[in-house]
Amino acid sequence: MNKPLVGAIFAAALLGATAAPATAVSTGAQAPAKQTQQTQQTTQKPAKSGKHKAVDFAGTVALSNCSGSVVRVPDSKPEDPALVMSNGHCLESGFPGPGEVVIDKPSSRSFTLLDASGGDAGTVKASKVAYGTMTDTDVSLYELTSTYSEIESKFGIKALELNAAHPEKGRAITVASGYWKKLYKCSIDGFAYRLKEGNWTWKDSVRYTSDCQTIGGTSGSPVIDDETGKVVAVNNTGNEDGQECTDNNPCEVDENGKVTVRKGINYAQETYGIVPCVGAGSKIDLSREGCELPKP
Repeated sequence: MNKPLVGAIFAAALLGATAAPATAVSTGAQAPAKQTQQTQQTTQKPAKSGKHKAVDFAGTVALSNCSGSVVRVPDSKPEDPALVMSNGHCLESGFPGPGEVVIDKPSSRSFTLLDASGGDAGTVKASKVAYGTMTDTDVSLYELTSTYSEIESKFGIKALELNAAHPEKGRAITVASGYWKKLYKCSIDGFAYRLKEGNWTWKDSVRYTSDCQTIGGTSGSPVIDDETGKVVAVNNTGNEDGQECTDNNPCEVDENGKVTVRKGINYAQETYGIVPCVGAGSKIDLSREGCELPKP
């Protein structure tokens, strides 16, 4: 995984740092020394066609140990409770085990909401973990105490929309980390049929081109299609040392069982499959037609 960072004092210091302007595409906080080279700015690859929307930090959030974003589905209503999306491995309760699914678990977790330039727009708070798992995918969805309209009215921030369609190879993307206040720009290189890391296996994962050198703390960042401005995936892991299928060293497994290791390459989990699972009032309903998220 792009490891969640721990230590309340360390996290508080990082989140209190002044963000650089969005045009600088950098963080106001300093990464640990061993990660310094990985935090350098990367070059954006062109999308296949069309005009790019301006991708910034608006709607992203910083957790105590990870990144995330306020998200909505196409049918969300202004009066619905807002949802924050991050990784399953970023849950405050720890990593869910293989086959474990967390549903409607009370939570009072707070999130620092960022504005377009990466500045601190304010704080939003969870009422519960609506859904969380590391099986087949690596995602957590928190239901907030605020509605979408309340967040927009109070902070001037709109939720990011989850794209209902499968992401496309070759598209230019931005991984927007609220924790580091940094934008990583690259393209979708392709898809891994299965991505195996330690005890966990994820299906149909997004593989980045090498420009997106995400690091610890970027876990849970939204992966935004530069052309549409919609979220197509959630950043979660990368192969750090070239090892095969170990913790922090995921491997790709194809339909025939062939294993491929790509040292230095990072990955995300697709989010289009979440859309059919969100019903009225932002309720996660795993029985809805088309919903294929793992069930408890």
